[in-house]
Amino acid sequence: MDRVAAQRAIATLNSFRFFGLVFILPGVVGPHLPTSFATYAAYGDFATGVLAMLALLTVRVRPLFWLFVVAFNIVGIVDILLDYYHAIQLNLPAKAGQLGAGYVIPIIYVPLLMITNVVAFYFLLRPKPRSKITAPRPGGAAQQGPRPRAGQPSS
Repeated sequence: MDRVAAQRAIATLNSFRFFGLVFILPGVVGPHLPTSFATYAAYGDFATGVLAMLALLTVRVRPLFWLFVVAFNIVGIVDILLDYYHAIQLNLPAKAGQLGAGYVIPIIYVPLLMITNVVAFYFLLRPKPRSKITAPRPGGAAQQGPRPRAGQPSS
């Protein structure tokens, strides 16, 4: 898979980070979910999702595409790390029931996002593979003799 296709796949996954907005929707999460965690997590996810969508929209303008790829990955990783920090400071594991239907986000979606953001940085930072200029191989199609006619034995 080439670099652009890999980053497009990662951007597509990250473009669904608007799911984090459920943390500020009444009725989806419990009323005692700490607002300092919920607000920060929701808007951090939303910002990352918007940047990922912008990356997808600018894939034909490569300088802009790469700028948005770097931006959504940096914002995404910082958001996840700060959300972990806030969750620990607020003892969120003891209040996990307050996540309600949003419980699936930190359990399944966040680890997947963290892994893909690390992979995205790996793809961004690894050296570009060298293109190999190869000469035609001896015995290639251009150097073959004539094909035998139908019914003639081949030599």
